[in-house]
Amino acid sequence: MTNKQTKPSFIRVAAGQINTTVGDLDGNTEKIIEWIDQARAHRVQILAFPELTICGYPPKDLLLKTQFIADQQKYLEAILPETKGMLVTVGLVIREGDSYNAAAVIHDGKLLGFVRKVGLPNYRVFDEKRYFRRGEYLSVFQTNVADVGVLICEDLWHAETAANMAASGVDLIVCLSASPFSVYRSLERETLIKCRCQDHSVGMVFCNQVGGQDELIFDGRSVIASPQGNILAQGEAFEEDLITADIRFEEIHRGRLAVPMQRDVVLSDIPGREEIHIFTSKGATASVWETAAPLDLSRNPFLPKPASHEYDPIEDAYQALVLGVRDYIQKNGFRDAIIGLSGGIDSALTAVIAVDALGSDHVIGVSMPSRFSSDHSKSDAADLARNLGIQCKQFAIEPVFDQYLQLFQDEFKDRKPDITEENLQARIRGNILMALSNKFGCLVLATGNKSELAVGYSTLYGDMCGGLAVIGDVPKTWVYEMSRYRNQAAGKPLIPENTITKPPSAELREDQYDTDSLPEYDVLDGILHAYIEQDCSIAEIVELGYDADLARRVVNLVDRAEYKRRQAAIVLRVTSKAFGSDRRLPVTNKYRS
Repeated sequence: MTNKQTKPSFIRVAAGQINTTVGDLDGNTEKIIEWIDQARAHRVQILAFPELTICGYPPKDLLLKTQFIADQQKYLEAILPETKGMLVTVGLVIREGDSYNAAAVIHDGKLLGFVRKVGLPNYRVFDEKRYFRRGEYLSVFQTNVADVGVLICEDLWHAETAANMAASGVDLIVCLSASPFSVYRSLERETLIKCRCQDHSVGMVFCNQVGGQDELIFDGRSVIASPQGNILAQGEAFEEDLITADIRFEEIHRGRLAVPMQRDVVLSDIPGREEIHIFTSKGATASVWETAAPLDLSRNPFLPKPASHEYDPIEDAYQALVLGVRDYIQKNGFRDAIIGLSGGIDSALTAVIAVDALGSDHVIGVSMPSRFSSDHSKSDAADLARNLGIQCKQFAIEPVFDQYLQLFQDEFKDRKPDITEENLQARIRGNILMALSNKFGCLVLATGNKSELAVGYSTLYGDMCGGLAVIGDVPKTWVYEMSRYRNQAAGKPLIPENTITKPPSAELREDQYDTDSLPEYDVLDGILHAYIEQDCSIAEIVELGYDADLARRVVNLVDRAEYKRRQAAIVLRVTSKAFGSDRRLPVTNKYRS
């Protein structure tokens, strides 16, 4: 290892938490270079970027295109000369016999080497074993200011991998990450980072991606932590951010003397250990310690900091959806969104999220009343549009509905009205929305919630139509909580109070209410959470206290609706298991628990 005596007393490190776009090699590289310049202005010595920075994450089957992988090397070459006086880690895919999820470690304008990701996740939304070979070794980089171990995302979650890296004697662990958002996930990551630092008395820079990519949302919240596990800096949630902090070496050395756990660690004793490869740099890192601001001694610098504010999962999920909508719309070349406004709470919440994401000038509401639409629903839709300052168009569907009824009067004469007539109304509305979308080039946002999507309480090619299902991973009980949260945050009722308090109804027949077809949502969402997110059997659901017949009925509805969900719009993911790549069940399936 590098001679400890020659090192400065601290190093200035940073995480460049940037919003990349999959496949935009030009744009991502320009952003990397821009943020290197920003970091240099802050006298940063070691700078980390997120996982697969150059190509964006997750690139999925773009990784089967050999040219896509080869092109990333060209863009890496453009980054190298921009790193004079710094050590920079940049994520990319490399092909050396096979494909690797990798990080380029660059020091003072030259490539020191590549880090290959060891832990390849193949669960939940991850599918990395389809594309990558696991790395055969861990990598440590010796520089004139620090010995740096570099890990990639999943590697940090494996205790033995982090322990093996720390046992090599590194001063700092840098982790490039693309960790998707779900409620409470940021708390889990923070706890993990603190534990790794405390366990091994090592400083850490954890750089997480931010932004929306199809159904995935990345929340950022990058972290720089001290060897004691103290959070020195944390990135903003759902925004690009450059965070910097100073890691002090004496804290590391004193920590290892005070709690000498590493003395008893033998590399060969660590389960699943990988060989350590050491790369030594001949380059120089620019010094900052002479120009660094001294400690503010006007107050005790060792005074404990107050705990962070209480975590609110509803607020967090709401802000994630705002980012997800904004990035999906803008990264896919749209400017405006169009939403069917029924006067109900689902479409109201979707509209508020869209306005927060895009601005009121870029959201169009469409009211499409029928003979079954109540006066309060029509007025609630109008009040919502007025509160949000969005344009609202109205198309009464009654004439078109009458034409359909006449068209089928002979065919249906011996049959009573049923769900067929209800679905006709939903599909007329879907056609209107899609016609406006085609004519004006705006994206239709589907407004169904997770509870409806789960049990199939929705109409294919009707209310399910749209390019993006904004609240498709938001249970109905959350919909109410999010609506109250947003009104409270605004200090006024953006969503009309009547919309929140009235009984939910699809209004496709006289005196219709959701409870005619479904149990109360408090009960329904509990069963759905157990069955979908926890994979409980009916027997286990009953053990939780739910009625056995009701549990069977709900589970049967979920299973039967799989064919609908396969045809649904992309669902923004905010829970631990969303419909889509999170939950992959066969449509043709006879298994019943």
